[in-house]
Amino acid sequence: MTPVLGTTPHTARGPLLKRYGPWAVVTGASDGIGQAFARHLAASGFSLVLVARRASRLDALAAELQAAHGTSCRVVAADLSDLEAVHRLAEGTADLDVGLLVAAAGFGTSGALLDGDLGSETEMADLNCTSVAAQAWHFGARFARRGRGGVVFMSSLLAFQGVPRAAHYAATKAYVQTLAEGLRVEWAPLGVDVIASAPGPIRSGFAARADLQMPQALPAEVVARVTMQALGRRTTVRPGWLSKLLGWSLAMLPRWGQVLVITRVMKGMTAHQPSTVPAPRA
Repeated sequence: MTPVLGTTPHTARGPLLKRYGPWAVVTGASDGIGQAFARHLAASGFSLVLVARRASRLDALAAELQAAHGTSCRVVAADLSDLEAVHRLAEGTADLDVGLLVAAAGFGTSGALLDGDLGSETEMADLNCTSVAAQAWHFGARFARRGRGGVVFMSSLLAFQGVPRAAHYAATKAYVQTLAEGLRVEWAPLGVDVIASAPGPIRSGFAARADLQMPQALPAEVVARVTMQALGRRTTVRPGWLSKLLGWSLAMLPRWGQVLVITRVMKGMTAHQPSTVPAPRA
């Protein structure tokens, strides 16, 4: 773990910092949504534990936030798909008064499941599901002991129905969505707020790794801002007009109808992908 940098000023404490501060853990902070959350929280006065695999990117972000906001940062280079790395993260931050967890580390795959690599698919389940549950277990217990805290889970527009050509990714996000909904009620008496953020397409490195074309992608900064505004007030937030529109329209359909609509959406996003799945025998 990289030593703490800077001295975050906490004199002008806003409601977000008063409720959850002084420290926040942001996973997946080297890119995309995680990085946007880190910048938003630094501007709000939080000290930050920045977690991702790429230490060089985290060091650069820590230096940026220290220069811009005087933010104290602790950099943790870790692959959270390894459960032991989650345990080490919890142990390595035990000396900090952490009150907020943004579990933004994750990735997606797309295309026909039978065209995919099994190793990548199981790694995705480890990172998107098992690791998220472990993070919630470790930090949720700490927040309960201190009597206040918050957890941000990254759900998805695709979490609410089956999604052909992203079937396994959507299933991992359905897990996250369900986990958040349950813990929101379970942890409310403990003073711990929980929210599931379910955006649509986002401008980040996610699309490249998932091999998706996303022409109407939302800036990650909007997701961070809207989600933090809703934490403690709602169970699920849907940043962006596309997520809201599809959420409202799909809610009027039976489950099978929702799958049909999302199938058309995914066809547009994956139209460039060849399929090598053999046709069924007659």
